[in-house]
Amino acid sequence: MQFHVITLFPEAVRQMLGCGVTGRALKAGLASLRTWNPRDYAEDERGTVDDRPFGGGPGMVMMAEPVSLAIQQARTASPQGSRVVYLSPQGRPLNQHRLVAAARNDGLVLLCGRYEGIDERVLADQVDEEWSIGDYVLSGGELAAAVVMDALIRLLPGALGKNESAEQDSFMQGLLDCPHYTRPERWRGQPVPQVLRSGDHGAIENWRKRQALGRTWRRRPDLLARRQLSEDEQRLLQDYIDDYNSRPRGADEE
Repeated sequence: MQFHVITLFPEAVRQMLGCGVTGRALKAGLASLRTWNPRDYAEDERGTVDDRPFGGGPGMVMMAEPVSLAIQQARTASPQGSRVVYLSPQGRPLNQHRLVAAARNDGLVLLCGRYEGIDERVLADQVDEEWSIGDYVLSGGELAAAVVMDALIRLLPGALGKNESAEQDSFMQGLLDCPHYTRPERWRGQPVPQVLRSGDHGAIENWRKRQALGRTWRRRPDLLARRQLSEDEQRLLQDYIDDYNSRPRGADEE
């Protein structure tokens, strides 16, 4: 998958993507990253890309022409059908469903804003979608772009050691992930749940699904409200709720 990022800080984007899963995927050719700096398309020798906003107010606004030219070049270099996405607090909230759909494409152009934002005429004319990674404001879109690329690269075949790792991530089935444990079997007096040491794969699978349903019920009931549960899932969730309500506060679950 090709990523084309329009940013005033290309080195920052490359550094954030250069390690771990994303770094290995880029080195292996599973994904590629190319950056486009609007300063390269500025109309003066100083590389000016911002100016004061009409109507007054604090801060500066990224100028239309340099950003527009950078978008045009990135779109031309990206695979046919690649969409231009502006990372913005005003965008639609990003979720796993949208990421899975985006991962089916061969390319994506990510536009990173700075200052007070980008001239609205460019957004209306050349941006296909606006995505938000949360209800807060960052200094620029580079961190948000890195979040998007990291989440998408995880979905690419071969990016993780096992494809099942991505399939079992939180949100992939509309639920939060279940708890995970590793050695030692007892740490500071806290044991690993017995079922995970039983070798009974059916029981382990049921436990994990039960935990995922229960954790979602406790922490993100909004996700459950949007998900149609099977009869088996309803039973597992009700078992979890009954057990949770009967336990002393703070008690660990085995």
